[in-house]
Amino acid sequence: MIRHLRTFLLIAGNILFFSFKGISEDIRLSVFQLNIWQEGTVVPGGYNAIVDEIAAVDADFVTLSEVRNYNNTRLCDRLVASLNAKGKKYYSFLSQGAGLLSRYPITDSSVIFSDNGAICKLVANVHGREVAVYSAHLDYLNYAVYLPRGYDGVTWRKMAAPCTNLDTIMASNLASKRDEGVAVFLQAAADDISRNRIVFLGGDFNEASHLDWTAATKDLYDHHGVVAPWTCSVMLQDKGFKDSYRVIYPSAVTHPGFTFPADNKAVDVKNLAWAPDADERERIDYIYFYPDKKLTLRKSAVVGPSGSIIRNRREKEQGQDYFLPPTGTWPTDHKGVLSIFRLSI
Repeated sequence: MIRHLRTFLLIAGNILFFSFKGISEDIRLSVFQLNIWQEGTVVPGGYNAIVDEIAAVDADFVTLSEVRNYNNTRLCDRLVASLNAKGKKYYSFLSQGAGLLSRYPITDSSVIFSDNGAICKLVANVHGREVAVYSAHLDYLNYAVYLPRGYDGVTWRKMAAPCTNLDTIMASNLASKRDEGVAVFLQAAADDISRNRIVFLGGDFNEASHLDWTAATKDLYDHHGVVAPWTCSVMLQDKGFKDSYRVIYPSAVTHPGFTFPADNKAVDVKNLAWAPDADERERIDYIYFYPDKKLTLRKSAVVGPSGSIIRNRREKEQGQDYFLPPTGTWPTDHKGVLSIFRLSI
């Protein structure tokens, strides 16, 4: 059965706080990943809903996907102003595709990748310790997780039959620019690690995790027997990075953690399903971190509606994932991810 976060969540008005007994002497750091679906423009009232959700989650760092800067505006500047009006002080900078917000003043920022996808970066000083936070929105084409489900990952058309040939699936996956983006990230992060920085990466990868396509799940979620070593997650794991949600919930059977497609009640279901005859649920939004002896992962949760779209129908999830439910209108077709850490100073 689905359980909400009441066991460790205190609700005070619209502001949500996580409580950890006995660690008040340490710094609580939280990272919130959210794909904002074309800056909330698809959902009526979507921009204000984005602001409301960020304010409610109250994370220290927010990694955003689908930053477009429509009509010559700077989305992150708008968000900073709107959040400030709600009493939430954030800092940001100009970026495209992916975006970042920080509760801590930003000492450095850059865009490190912008080729069929985007990765941006900030550095902030957190009580004397430098923290590097990256936000990624990776290439959406060659969405190879659809091939075993019987859909083309470029045209989104239904195929005559599911493709279960692993060589074909992985070749399609590698035709994207996602692995190039992760390679650029890993090179930049290696420098951060050499500087003793804490490193986080949040993003919509548009790619599954090898931790979710295993022997245990090969006959679930329309995987059609496929066990796949999805490239980006393998690259990150090989360099020592940890998938925060899978650290807390190792089983993709009991805690699938799906982030797409979310059951957004404000949107017609036909606009939420890309593979309407398949179970297209996937965990494609992540928060990664590099292990550090002063950093401890405490909690991780899915943020958003507990329902998903399955074969063109709205259905409530039946797993054991923890959900932090929307405060009002949900602004996107994705669910977010929130991870809470403890940093010892």
